[in-house]
Amino acid sequence: MRKSLIFFSLIASQSIVSCSYVLHHLPGVYKIDVQQGNIIDQSMINQLKPGMTKKQVLYILGSPMLDNVFHKNRWDYIYINQPSGEDKVQQEFSLFFDKDQVVGIQGDFRPNSNPGPKVAKETTVEVPKRDLDKTLWEKITSVFGFMSADTPTRSSSKPEPKAAPSTDNLPL
Repeated sequence: MRKSLIFFSLIASQSIVSCSYVLHHLPGVYKIDVQQGNIIDQSMINQLKPGMTKKQVLYILGSPMLDNVFHKNRWDYIYINQPSGEDKVQQEFSLFFDKDQVVGIQGDFRPNSNPGPKVAKETTVEVPKRDLDKTLWEKITSVFGFMSADTPTRSSSKPEPKAAPSTDNLPL
C-alpha cells in the first residue's frame, strides 16, 4: 500500500509540473510584454553632465523609481523588461548628488564623452493635392441624382471681380 501511495504521488507531482510547463509554452498563445520602472536609453544618459541640478536630471530622466530614505542623495532608476514571456532583463542606474548637483554615476549605463552626430527621426511625407470642386454634400447628392442643373458648384479658381459702375450716365 505504501509503495502505491508513493508511486501515485510521484505521478501526480509530475503531471502538475508538466501542466505548468505546457501552459507556459502553448504555441499560438499571445503573451504580453511586461515593462516596469523607468524606461532609460543611452541617449538619455549621454545628456547627463557632472554638476547638473536635480531639476535638470528630473527633466531628462524623470522621477527615480526608488527614493531611499537612508540615502537622500542617491537616486535609483530601475527598468525591467520581460518580452512575450521570455527571460526577464533588468537594467539599473544610480545617480549620486552632493549639494543638489550630480557628482557620480553607477550602473549598467555609462555616458559617452563623444556622443556622435544626432540622427533626425523625422521624415517628410508628400500629400497629393485634393480636388475641392464640390463639397461632400454635392458629391453625395450627385451620386443619387438629386443635383439640379441650376445648383452652382464651387470652383477652386478665384471669382472675377465686379466692374465698377460707369459715371457717364449719372445725373449731376
